[in-house]
Amino acid sequence: MPIMRHRIIILATSLLPMSVFGQSENEASMPVIEVVGKSLEDISKMTGSVVVIDREQIELVRPMSTEDVLRRIPGINVKSEEESGVVSNIGIRGLSASESKSLILEDGVPVAPGLFIGNERYFNPRIQRMEGIEVLKGSASLRYGPSTIGGVINYQTKTPDDGILVSARTGSFNTQEATIEAGGRSESGDAFAGIVATHAESDGYMDKGYDMDDIMVKTGIRFSDAHSVGMKFSWHENDANISYRGLLLDDYKAGESYNPAPDDWFLSSRVSFDLNHEWTISDESTLTTLVYWSEVARDYWRYNVDTAASNAAGRWVYTDDLTGNNRSFERYGVETRLNMNHNLFGLENEAEIGLRFMQEESDDKRIRATRDADRTGINDRHRIDSADSVAAYVQNRFIVTERLAVTPGLRIEYYEQERVVLTDNNASADTSNTELLPGVGATYELNESAQLYGGVYKAFSPASNGVALDGLTDQNLDGERSVNYEMGIRGTQGAISYEVAAFYMEFDNQVVTGNSDPNLSQSNAGETKHQGMEFLLGYELGGGFSIDGNATWVPQSEFKTGANQGNRLPYAPKYLGNLALNYNAEKLSATLTAHYRGEQYGDASNIEDIPSDAAGGIWGGKISSYTVMDLMAQYKLNESLTFFGALKNLTNKRYITGLRQGIYVGPEHSVEIGARYHL
Repeated sequence: MPIMRHRIIILATSLLPMSVFGQSENEASMPVIEVVGKSLEDISKMTGSVVVIDREQIELVRPMSTEDVLRRIPGINVKSEEESGVVSNIGIRGLSASESKSLILEDGVPVAPGLFIGNERYFNPRIQRMEGIEVLKGSASLRYGPSTIGGVINYQTKTPDDGILVSARTGSFNTQEATIEAGGRSESGDAFAGIVATHAESDGYMDKGYDMDDIMVKTGIRFSDAHSVGMKFSWHENDANISYRGLLLDDYKAGESYNPAPDDWFLSSRVSFDLNHEWTISDESTLTTLVYWSEVARDYWRYNVDTAASNAAGRWVYTDDLTGNNRSFERYGVETRLNMNHNLFGLENEAEIGLRFMQEESDDKRIRATRDADRTGINDRHRIDSADSVAAYVQNRFIVTERLAVTPGLRIEYYEQERVVLTDNNASADTSNTELLPGVGATYELNESAQLYGGVYKAFSPASNGVALDGLTDQNLDGERSVNYEMGIRGTQGAISYEVAAFYMEFDNQVVTGNSDPNLSQSNAGETKHQGMEFLLGYELGGGFSIDGNATWVPQSEFKTGANQGNRLPYAPKYLGNLALNYNAEKLSATLTAHYRGEQYGDASNIEDIPSDAAGGIWGGKISSYTVMDLMAQYKLNESLTFFGALKNLTNKRYITGLRQGIYVGPEHSVEIGARYHL
């Protein structure tokens, strides 16, 4: 099935097929906290818009990163910095793609380095380990937090089964990638173990090369009908030759494609361990418990620039002064969820009760070095940021009639933040905050081919330590808050599948710079409003051909107060669209896709012209709209061997993906070929 086919409640083929794993109902699986679920019934209970992407779709797209998949999903805008997606820049439903307001999970576990202490974008999960992706928007995302204003994205990792699967590909920019999946099960099927390992390297478009290794080990065992345990260990390391600097304007217009910061490096790694336990207490109740730990390291080495010389040269001119902004993040967490069916008020009820405790800490060092010293020097700023948080929620799905179900819920988030500056005699400051987040949603079956859904809920995103405790002063900041409304209809009719959703978000507490109190540098201010619609349509033409399309229209995404009142949020285009022509036969699958992104602004000031000089800071200007076309195909020679290939950016469109100390350029046309072999 093609990547843009929306996975709606009626189509059994839309779900993650268990045949992918070669697994029967009697075989053990790793218990995980799922955002949506795998059954038709699970999806039909969602009171918000739902998209589920399966392994077949991911493989057909031939993605270099998660961004290649996400940009094809309605409502999502991706601000790419380079093709391998080392960092994450995702905006949903008119929220800026330069500031994350959505929760990113992997198998139900938060993967952003710091949810309460900041720097959420410094790690982006690798697409090579993914089996599927769940995207949830609307009132059903109240079950998760924090930062669910835009919604929840949950990456589902692969579970290798018996045997070995080897895949490899090569392509433009000297890109080389190899992945091996190996696993086995006990004779009874009650235990399994597997590994997924990837090595990838590339010179990269514009010589933004990378060298990446990613290893994930999974194991699970079912002790009895009541108890099962799963464990996952992952290790990731990536050295990327990237920076915050892009091309200056004249070089972009001249069609240059050199690396504007050839000696800057983004060095990242992540180690994690998850432990899951599922206890089937009875036929009517299940308790799932998840314990997780992770450590992310990010060393960012950037050379300083000579601004005057850069202006004269029309490109960045670097000095011998080198700065390392080096940070590590450690997280511990435990989360438990009780699901139970009961008969309160004489109705069928499905309740879920959850509790989460999480502890985060970051170690932030700034190293002043020189070109000759090469990443060794003086630590002139050393900070420790930490946060302890507790969350609890409860929701109950009242099945009022065979057609109508109503789901109210309440979430409470409490967190304490602290900053200690070791290079300032251990000076410190702390603050705390509590958020009450109610919500209610409903679904109504119009008939066998259509379901109405909708809801309203309150969401928030916490101010990070660097903002909440700026200047080692409690800035008295609440979380950024939003009240979100959604209503939609989804279903199938013959060869047509469809969904239409309307949304409205009232964001009343943006954190902005500037305050009349000289002791405070930040303030609770800045109301924004976002409203729009999402459209999805799939049509089976016959003979193996089908068409899929989706569109997002966000006519309002603007500041309602403050210095930028009336301006549109940056990286929030009014129009997004995807269209695909697909062919699926017994052995051959092919997809021709077109991705459209409308014009957008680079900053909140909404200036029209991109600056031509080398001034510091985040750049503004209007980014023109563009359309990129890709062609992907795969051929299954036999049960063991499949060949695949892709032609990306068929028309060699030159376009701007973002602005930040220069112009980020989208990758030119590229070619790749590869094969998968199941031993």
